[in-house]
Amino acid sequence: MAAYGLYTQIASNKTRSRVLLVCLFLLIYVFVFAGALLAEAYLHGGQSVGYYLHAAGVDLLHALPVATIAGILWMLIAYRFNQSIIDAVTGGRAVTRKEQRRLYNLLENLCISRGITMPALKIIDTDALNAYASGLNPQQYSVTVTSGLLAALTDEEMEAVLGHELTHIRNGDVRLMVIAGIVAGVIGFFAELVFRLFFSGRRSSSRGGKGAGLAILIAAAMIALAWITSVLIRFALSRSREFLADAGSVELTKNPDALIRSLRKIENRGELEGATSAVMEMCIDNPREGFSNLFSTHPPVEARIKALVMLGGHDIGPIDDLANAPPPPPAA
Repeated sequence: MAAYGLYTQIASNKTRSRVLLVCLFLLIYVFVFAGALLAEAYLHGGQSVGYYLHAAGVDLLHALPVATIAGILWMLIAYRFNQSIIDAVTGGRAVTRKEQRRLYNLLENLCISRGITMPALKIIDTDALNAYASGLNPQQYSVTVTSGLLAALTDEEMEAVLGHELTHIRNGDVRLMVIAGIVAGVIGFFAELVFRLFFSGRRSSSRGGKGAGLAILIAAAMIALAWITSVLIRFALSRSREFLADAGSVELTKNPDALIRSLRKIENRGELEGATSAVMEMCIDNPREGFSNLFSTHPPVEARIKALVMLGGHDIGPIDDLANAPPPPPAA
């Protein structure tokens, strides 16, 4: 992919992602309306569906300032503590040049070559093979790799992985994915809370009626649809960006073969025990597959490698045993 094409797609993808992110935040108001609809149906039985919808709309208008302020406050808290939470979940720890000279030098050289501010470097002590970038601003940006990845990859392969993660930072992917995860997390929390209250609560038969029952069904359907939509938006953000990050890595390193070999080694070996789904979505490979690939956060490795072959790379095929992995080709 030519540089012009790459940057054009990056700019287009950023615009689409911002639009999707705004839509994701607006889903919070859908939950407020659905919650108001449930409350009206429980508190004022025997009315028509039109009555409940109108009353819920009035409640939404009254609740908009509170919902907006609460959402902003949640975002500010997450903005301040998101990196600490991610490190606590994964066990990531910061390392210095003295502790990891090889890794530090590889990352520093890539940053110098493109004038990129050096992110913090972190390691997770695990045999899993994976890496991710995180943070919401230049002061928070970090690249985290596992000790297993360090042991399994050559310098060229590790450089390709670091180039992939740096591209996520340079393109603004990391910030958008973290924010999307925060907002979707809030939506998931309220969805579970409302459904628990719905299934554990007791309905008064004297306050029932077809109108109330239908209003409750509409509210439940809205909550389910909003939650599914938030999940699909997160997946769309993640899947589309992996191709661009792969292309950005090749642009940085000029070595598509190294990234292909690293992806083949990482393939199905990247599960981070104890990591949340939001963290796994940030990784270079997410082995947690969803139903019929609909809920997979990353495009299949085969599809990514096919795109890299179009950039001049050569596929070595799946690697069943890392100990017997084919050596890299000799330098040209």
